[in-house]
Amino acid sequence: MSDEVLGLLPSDFPDIDDSAFRHGGRRTLVLAGGCFWCTEAVYRQLDGVMDVISGYAGGEAHNANYQAVCTGTTRHAEAIQVVYDSDRIGPGTLLKVFFGIAHDPTQLNRQGHDTGTQYRSAVFWQNEQERELAKDYIALLEQAGAFKQPIVTTLEPLDAFYPAEDYHQDYAARNPNQPYIAAVAQPKVAKVHHYYKHRLKKDI
Repeated sequence: MSDEVLGLLPSDFPDIDDSAFRHGGRRTLVLAGGCFWCTEAVYRQLDGVMDVISGYAGGEAHNANYQAVCTGTTRHAEAIQVVYDSDRIGPGTLLKVFFGIAHDPTQLNRQGHDTGTQYRSAVFWQNEQERELAKDYIALLEQAGAFKQPIVTTLEPLDAFYPAEDYHQDYAARNPNQPYIAAVAQPKVAKVHHYYKHRLKKDI
């Protein structure tokens, strides 16, 4: 995401009360923000994140595969399932990173040169409480002037999450010299190190 779209630095993004989701053990949050290679790389660094799975959400099982989803006709979005320890990190922080670093929520059905509904910005909520949290956080960002343009992130019910093919998992870490990863993913990873160094895993 270009810094030109930001009204605030990521470190100045507001926090939201997510205490209702804390101290409940293992939880998941499904987010879509463009190419899952890049969003996955962002979250793997954070302390409390147990796993990040690249996959597809918003469509049906029979065509939840990379070749079909890339056509932009299946209703899926490239998404990640963030598995987190709610005793150590909450969905409020995950959303703060999602909007502030992981992607540009002001771009409609695209991220940079990646275009199509499969690259849309979305939070796939699993229950009404999660939907309200995401809705309230977007309102908080707009009130704070976090972006110079309107947020276009959709809130969609999570009917199912379909893990992507094995070669997509942990792709950025396994292919650091791939040009797309070097150009798009690594700058986001660097921003997490800069703005969230106090929340990084100890082995990072």
